[in-house]
Amino acid sequence: MLGAMIFQTKKSNINLCLCVMEPLEILYIDNHIIAVNKKVSDIVQGDKTGDTPLSEHIKNYLKVTFNKPGEVFLGVTHRIDRPTTGAILFARTSKALTRLNEMFKDKEAIKKTYWALVKNPPKEQEGRLTHFLVKDTVKNKSRVCNASVVGAKEAILEYRLIGKSDTYYLLEVQLLTGRHHQIRAQLAAIGCPIKGDLKYGFPRSNPDGGISLHARCIELIHPIQKTPLRIVASVPDDSLWKYFETHAK
Repeated sequence: MLGAMIFQTKKSNINLCLCVMEPLEILYIDNHIIAVNKKVSDIVQGDKTGDTPLSEHIKNYLKVTFNKPGEVFLGVTHRIDRPTTGAILFARTSKALTRLNEMFKDKEAIKKTYWALVKNPPKEQEGRLTHFLVKDTVKNKSRVCNASVVGAKEAILEYRLIGKSDTYYLLEVQLLTGRHHQIRAQLAAIGCPIKGDLKYGFPRSNPDGGISLHARCIELIHPIQKTPLRIVASVPDDSLWKYFETHAK
């Protein structure tokens, strides 16, 4: 059941705050898992802002669509930053959640591919970046540091230049480790801050307040069915993104 489908819940008297829910773009759904295309404004899980998280919107959608009584189970298996868009996967059963948690710990079990728009091209068209990052919890930011710094963690990614326009470049990025703000910090460290990412050195914000980093694809073996699964998220509805989606190599 691959491909994007738009679902909108109808107004209801059920006390679930459904009336203010944004449409969900469902990328994949079965009895065990559900994947959606996250928007810039979405937070994956509740935080100090108090904003309703994407996980609650999905629970509401499942409750209404499948007429489920009582509490709906939904397990958060991984997260992407709020200003980032793209594919994110949730578990619909505890069995799937347990197995997906194990798979996400094994970096070879799940392949996550990101697309990033940058103003400055990297020196090499493809390569592997290895840095040590330390998280600044006060500023909610990661910075490149020496390996000897307390709390430093090794961060590794691979990138490939797959498109260019008159003013921007499209990088395909695969994470080999999962660190806080890893792609943002590592690309900024080589002089390629992501478009719109003020926190990591880009000079201007994007109109929607997000950054041009998109979780393009998740590839894995289904945790229950044991079949190969490839989930692709369409890019945001933006002329620059649409250009690159058409012209990516």
